Amino acid sequence: MERAVPENGREDDSDRIILGLLNSVEQDGARSQRHFAAELGIALGLVNAYLNRCIKKGLVKASQAPARRYAYYLTPQGFAEKSRLTVEYLSSSFGFFRKAKADCIKALETAKERQLKRLVLLGVSDLAEIATICAIDTGIVLVCMVAPSNTLDRFVGLPVVDDLDAIEDQVDGALVTSLFSTPEVDVLINSARKKFGADAVIIPELVDLRPRKAKGRVS
Repeated sequence: MERAVPENGREDDSDRIILGLLNSVEQDGARSQRHFAAELGIALGLVNAYLNRCIKKGLVKASQAPARRYAYYLTPQGFAEKSRLTVEYLSSSFGFFRKAKADCIKALETAKERQLKRLVLLGVSDLAEIATICAIDTGIVLVCMVAPSNTLDRFVGLPVVDDLDAIEDQVDGALVTSLFSTPEVDVLINSARKKFGADAVIIPELVDLRPRKAKGRVS
């Protein structure tokens, strides 16, 4: 799957960010923090916070590099932690996939019952990727994905646009595929409800739209 790491305060997502960061450092620790941020799909400030956390825990070391930059590399403890997180992530991913597939099928069936034949996906995530797979045999057309802060032009074959107004094709409704609530996601969902109608915005059970506290906090 194309990895998309959500920005929120949950511990499981914190582990995913650390795993992604350790993988990036192992591949090329001389790259800038801005490059890491773009690769992981998170804010530059979060990359800095998580790097400092990894350094503090002895997972990563930093050395001075030319042009006032730093090069990062994994310690033996960092390699061990990367292996542990990889196994943990793969185990949890199977459970997530089963739940996400069931939720997407149910959501798409609801869309068909409501005569919503052309949908946009609100949010780039693993759930969005699973939704595209589930939609293949339903007769529902997925037009594009809407993700205001994402830098991707396409995701799993679908174009990615910044907002609903950028959609040129006919659309009947939307399927929410952002896994967690953020102010940006909340605004996007409300805009979709105004544009398509409340019943035309389908939210899978897996999507958690509860307000979150201390988002992006790193301890």
